Amino acid sequence: MSLEGAARLGVLLRERGLSISTAESLTGGLLGAVITDIAGASDYYAGGVTTYATASKAAVLSVDPAVLATLGPVSGTTAEQMAAGVRGLFATSIGLSTTGVAGPTAQDGKPVGLVFIGLSAESGTFSREFMSSGESREEVRHQTVEFALDLLIDHLTGRTPE
Repeated sequence: MSLEGAARLGVLLRERGLSISTAESLTGGLLGAVITDIAGASDYYAGGVTTYATASKAAVLSVDPAVLATLGPVSGTTAEQMAAGVRGLFATSIGLSTTGVAGPTAQDGKPVGLVFIGLSAESGTFSREFMSSGESREEVRHQTVEFALDLLIDHLTGRTPE
């Protein structure tokens, strides 16, 4: 996986004096690892949590249990609440979250490769749906990290409508 996106993100965050935290499900800490592969990431990366189990999303990130019961752990609303929850937990400028189905089988009727990225910032909270073309768990997870980095870079550069 290219570190180009993580390096570019680091420059943008540092230039703007912003901080970030991550909440991950299907990526299992991979997003935070890629961000921290960049020297000096401690200038802007406060930390992250991996809430792989559905119950941990509610317990750690304050995702509404009713949302988890009705929409499930793989939804735009869940991703948004995860991003807002981690942003509050770490008191950062931005919270970025990943939730989805890495495979090898569908989950709760949702297909392998379906991913939601949540982003919470002072300007608001939103999510984007992404369908990975990855053929393995590893490919889905790596594409999710790339998509999350690209989404945040687009947001910071004004290319993503909310």
